Amino acid sequence: MTNRTYRNAIPDDAARCIEIRGRTRENAFSAEELRALGITVDSWGAGIEDGSCPGHVYCEDGEVVGYCFGDRDSGEIVVLALLPEYEGKGIGKQLLRMVVEDFRAAGFTRLFLGCSSDPAVRSHGFYRHLGWVFTGELDDLGDEILELRL
Repeated sequence: MTNRTYRNAIPDDAARCIEIRGRTRENAFSAEELRALGITVDSWGAGIEDGSCPGHVYCEDGEVVGYCFGDRDSGEIVVLALLPEYEGKGIGKQLLRMVVEDFRAAGFTRLFLGCSSDPAVRSHGFYRHLGWVFTGELDDLGDEILELRL
């Protein structure tokens, strides 16, 4: 029987999160690409440790296979990622819901994220289906800024 758990992320999860980010089906970033953006195992782990980058992970048999993290200070959902074989099972939706609820409990009334403007990309419809709305703004990468009012 498979042991499935959702839990708060811990600093030791950072290396696995970076590995997963490079293996996602869409919008993958390698460890080298993340490092160029200033995201390393050490910086990610430090953000989890000091609470500035809180998140949740989903594990099967003790191994992290998906996660969602946000920025404690801005209310941005920074990343939601799953290994491809875990897509379409409600895991991403639950991880996102957990982070949203954490931010709601922290007093946020609005959250935001960057999302591809291409309707062929899964995230485009995923977030909109969950109530996220395009603000009319684009971020520095050309992604649409979506918001969720709490």
